[in-house]
Amino acid sequence: MKQFTLSLWRDEQGQDLVEYALIVAAVGLALIVTVNQLSQAVVSLYSSITEGLASIGAAGQ
Repeated sequence: MKQFTLSLWRDEQGQDLVEYALIVAAVGLALIVTVNQLSQAVVSLYSSITEGLASIGAAGQ
């Protein structure tokens, strides 16, 4: 049993897969945060453009 436990402890066969999964998770999290903030900026820009166009239309009447 002790030999089996030591062999599992020293086995590094799945280490690369775990490292790649952590990298993918970090990149995914960064993308989610970036897209979220970018979408908020786009909504704000769109809102200011529509308000500006509405004020131009109201002033022309």
